[in-house]
Amino acid sequence: MSEEIKRVKRELMYEGTILKIYKDHMQFENGNTAEWDFIHHDGAAAVVPIMEDGRILMVTQYRNALERDTLEIPAGKLDDPNESGLVCASRELEEETGYRSENLEWILTLRTTVAFCDERIEVYVAKDLIPSRQNLDEDEYVDVKAYTLEELKEKIFDGTIQDSKTVAALLAYESKYLRK
Repeated sequence: MSEEIKRVKRELMYEGTILKIYKDHMQFENGNTAEWDFIHHDGAAAVVPIMEDGRILMVTQYRNALERDTLEIPAGKLDDPNESGLVCASRELEEETGYRSENLEWILTLRTTVAFCDERIEVYVAKDLIPSRQNLDEDEYVDVKAYTLEELKEKIFDGTIQDSKTVAALLAYESKYLRK
């Protein structure tokens, strides 16, 4: 932490199934104080699944925070804070899409909301997809469809896709793998 800013106390205000909300009591070098919200998340992983023909598998699912369905890359939270992103991404790929891959490569790490949350998402690209079986959680309803990257970029720039991990992952995939 910066020398000018010091956390003097952290209070747990709420503990849910995927996050903990804290009130941090901060003190500044000039003597001023403030209370800052802090949200802890154990982390997640996501995957850009590339079909043999180059199309990308995407999932549509309901997101309560937005009160609507969203189009996203497959992703999910770590089962344990110490679980590797690779293991989580591999599991989520199969659970949500019904495909697995033995060819996953890390592409980037995201911090979703650095102003108040420590969530970290490791993003992978999956190639050589092998048909398997979708295995959704009891409260998960996911539709799977393949799109070209051009179709997905149109959806990003017309506002259909707003999920930050999906936007960053798709554009990173294009930049790393398709631009020479």
